[in-house]
Amino acid sequence: MKSKGTLIPIGGNENKGTRTNEKFHTEKIEKGILSRLVIESGGVNALIVVIPTASSIPVQVSESYLEAFGKLGCRNIRIADIRSREDSEKQENIDLITKADCVMFSGGNQSEIINKIKDTSIHTILMDRYHNSSLVIAGTSAGAMCMSEEMITGGRHKEAFVKGAVGMSKGMGFLQKLIIDSHFIRRGRFGRLAEAVAKFPEMVGIGLAEDTGLVIKECNTVEIVGTGMVIIFDPGELEHNTEKYVKKGELMSVTNLKTHILAQGDIFNIEKHQVKILHVETPLKDIHSS
Repeated sequence: MKSKGTLIPIGGNENKGTRTNEKFHTEKIEKGILSRLVIESGGVNALIVVIPTASSIPVQVSESYLEAFGKLGCRNIRIADIRSREDSEKQENIDLITKADCVMFSGGNQSEIINKIKDTSIHTILMDRYHNSSLVIAGTSAGAMCMSEEMITGGRHKEAFVKGAVGMSKGMGFLQKLIIDSHFIRRGRFGRLAEAVAKFPEMVGIGLAEDTGLVIKECNTVEIVGTGMVIIFDPGELEHNTEKYVKKGELMSVTNLKTHILAQGDIFNIEKHQVKILHVETPLKDIHSS
């Protein structure tokens, strides 16, 4: 099923225009991910609703997004302060989500989003509007990871490729064919995403670096945005996968797991498992054979 809405998962620590001299913050905010989010949502007059549910400091997080979007000239930013499942049934929050052009989930703990929003009225409205309207659903870090049908809840990222090192549960279900992980490069999360893909080999694993994200349209076309890299684990042609056969705590083996390293402007087609590189028209194999 193709959806009319747009998803923008972000790997965390996106440029908010406050630390432009640090690594991953070299671009001005006007050229960054949040600017693209505003464009996709309809411009500076769009109603952007921030949901800080995942954060342990929701007030501070909300203020940081009010400031960041304000720097981009946005005039209509609201906060849906959802701290319980009861808050997901409040009419004032339902009205915000019903009217929003964009809903932005903050970082923190993705399980908090699931516990307080999944299978509530707000979740139902989000799912319906994502499939049937031009709604943009964005999320950073935990807010990105919760988008998947199968969601990573945690994992010992320093472990080798060991069965049971990653925790999984059901996510919000906006993405049926992708598993998202965030802060991927900085926190060395290769092993846990690889195990997630081995556990669900019908899904593609996406590892997002910080200040890096995806613009996903029609549940199919993935465009990379931001200053870092995206690592894709594509299990579409796996030859061996021992995940089902080894015991918890034992090492696993996977062969022919395709890996792509993509940057801003590159495209990945989920349905066709095809990559289009922005700056290189000729594949490397063709260069070597010429």
